[in-house]
Amino acid sequence: MIIISDEVREASAVVALETTLVAHGFPAGEGIAVGLDAERHVREAGAIPATIGVLDGAIRVGLSGDELARFGGAARKVGPRDLAACAVQGAVGATTVGGTLAVCRSVGIRFMGTGGLGGVHRGWPDPPDVSADLGELARTQTLVVSAGIKSLLDVTATVELLESLGVPLLGFRTDELPLFYSAHGGPPVPTRVESVHEAAEVARAHWELGGAGLLVARPPDESLDEVEPLIEEALAAARHSRITGQAFTPLVLASLHERSGGRTLAANRALVAANAALAAEIAAAAPA
Repeated sequence: MIIISDEVREASAVVALETTLVAHGFPAGEGIAVGLDAERHVREAGAIPATIGVLDGAIRVGLSGDELARFGGAARKVGPRDLAACAVQGAVGATTVGGTLAVCRSVGIRFMGTGGLGGVHRGWPDPPDVSADLGELARTQTLVVSAGIKSLLDVTATVELLESLGVPLLGFRTDELPLFYSAHGGPPVPTRVESVHEAAEVARAHWELGGAGLLVARPPDESLDEVEPLIEEALAAARHSRITGQAFTPLVLASLHERSGGRTLAANRALVAANAALAAEIAAAAPA
């Protein structure tokens, strides 16, 4: 059920990438360029990209450009619970962070780059919504680089849950957790690391102690510190439309991109590429 490309199988440094960003994270037709750009940044930083998705009855680890182009808006959004059903039913499945991590656990990929981590939704327990990303990170020996927690979530509650799950949170050259679009305003990070080598050594030691996933939070290069009111407006619009479940985040992001005049969209593109590159640098620096 899992097909690994020859390039990924033979590589010494591999970085996993999700396909939900390609299918659902950007306006129609733009996601493929974002996915290809992330792959290019991984290669330039010294690793091999393993973009993961479900195609033609199999979970594929490492996609060609033509295969990546098949992940349009009609693709299923595939978390850990959905992988088997999507493959058996022959659907096109775009993996979330959690779905990608579940595949990483199966094939032994230790590094991943993404935009932002899912977590506890605002207003919990109404709705009682906690992303499957957290559970998968708590059980998978993979280091994930992101721009912190998705800012439309309850960031403080998510950080507390990561602590409860035993997931190390490392700030890459920062003492505070980035808020996805903003480099500032998040809670303090428990640990700051200054280099890719230090991050790789912390991961190695954590895994030797029997630990599972780690989150490395990288601040975005351009900080949009005024975005919080726009997030509140976008969340209110989604609640008014009674949108829940897997459709919630794509709708909120689309509304946010529109309300910001495209600034959050440009920032999202940039941070996805930068996080993929940092994940590749850490992977390349990791002890064999």
